[in-house]
Amino acid sequence: MKAIERIKKLIKDYRHAWVLLYGLIYMPWFVYLEGRTDVHYFLIHSPIDDYIPFIEYFIVPYLLWFAFVAVAAGYFFFTDRGGFYRLSAFLVIGMTFFLLLCTVFPNGLNLRPAVFERDNIFVDMVRSVYRTDTPTNVLPSIHVFNSLGVCIAIGRSDALKKHRKIQYASYLLAVLIILSTMFLKQHSVTDVIAAFALACIIYPFVYAAQEKKAPKLSHQPI
Repeated sequence: MKAIERIKKLIKDYRHAWVLLYGLIYMPWFVYLEGRTDVHYFLIHSPIDDYIPFIEYFIVPYLLWFAFVAVAAGYFFFTDRGGFYRLSAFLVIGMTFFLLLCTVFPNGLNLRPAVFERDNIFVDMVRSVYRTDTPTNVLPSIHVFNSLGVCIAIGRSDALKKHRKIQYASYLLAVLIILSTMFLKQHSVTDVIAAFALACIIYPFVYAAQEKKAPKLSHQPI
């Protein structure tokens, strides 16, 4: 009986895990978009892109993005249900918009270097990313958008406001991640600007409007 009660309590405490089911929608859809070959891709390019050099060392923060988003989501999942719901809503809305836009407006890049000037472990890591990630479906940059979402959630967390060093370290990592998308030629400046614009549009609906409707629930702990 005690085991059953523990299971019931676990389900009750972490019932917000249903949000993670979005992955069952996002991943198949994204894989489909990445595998399309029968569409004409509109090339994204900004004149500023031509002045940004390729710097392979940015592969480190670029790859840290995966841990950055996962750790932040995990933190809010286990400590702040309200914060987790808001972060999830922000990311889900933005990522769904990204999928819809890339479905009706196939886009891609032609920025990747044909030849690498250096040969080192960082270049090898970049080559690996290039092999697994096609230069298509880039607008807006999900790397940038999700990094902004995490920063907003961290910045608005009452608990993390007591740990400024963690907040500042998160902001610094987010800046490096955003820069990495351009210095690795994974994204155009246009993709980055579009991600910022999308974040600005979604923010009032997820945070400001929700707090006006239900201020008591805006910082609901688990």
